[in-house]
Amino acid sequence: MVTRDLRLDRAQELYEDAVFKGEAAAVAEAARDLDALEADLALARGRILHADFLFTRTEDPGELPALERAAELYERLGDERGLAEAEFWIGCFHQVLHQDGVTALPHLERSAELARKVDDRLTLSYAVRHLGFAAQYEAKDPETAQRFLTESVDLRRELEFWPGVAAGLLALGDLLHEQGRAGEAADLLDEATRIATECGAAGTLRWIQETRAEHAASAVKTEPAASSTKDEQA
Repeated sequence: MVTRDLRLDRAQELYEDAVFKGEAAAVAEAARDLDALEADLALARGRILHADFLFTRTEDPGELPALERAAELYERLGDERGLAEAEFWIGCFHQVLHQDGVTALPHLERSAELARKVDDRLTLSYAVRHLGFAAQYEAKDPETAQRFLTESVDLRRELEFWPGVAAGLLALGDLLHEQGRAGEAADLLDEATRIATECGAAGTLRWIQETRAEHAASAVKTEPAASSTKDEQA
């Protein structure tokens, strides 16, 4: 059931206070409430458009403007928690949609800094996860990547955000596989599969299956030619 945001009702009351009661301060109060409402709406719209991209792989031209508007309003309001989240999504947009790590990095770093400051562990888990990707794929620094990705998983365990834990274990498993640590990677993917199954994260399960297939394919490419004895034993 969709309910009306109370800030809209409050804006109506403040309008009447300003017009009929002559309370000039009510205008500024209403404007602040509406800025906060607009920021929340813009951020929510940007997130949904990002989710749509993950299905369609087609960029919606409204995604980045919505996220930037949210960041602008949160900063104007002094809402560091909201700004941390908006900065993450702007960074994610550039990193995921445009593969532009240079533009993404300062937004991800600012998001992590603000999230730590206000103790927003969920947003922090997202920010350090994508900082891990930046270290893995762009800086080619697997040690830093593992540190960030592990921090993200640990934060999500604390929050009992199980779909996010499964996704984080998948990312760690993929990193370890890249380092030639196939056994450890497989163990992490097994744990990710169990958690994703238990919490009904069908989308994450699909990602895990795709990653397993990619790992298996890469292992076949790097294996020496099999002997006839091995073929007989298979």
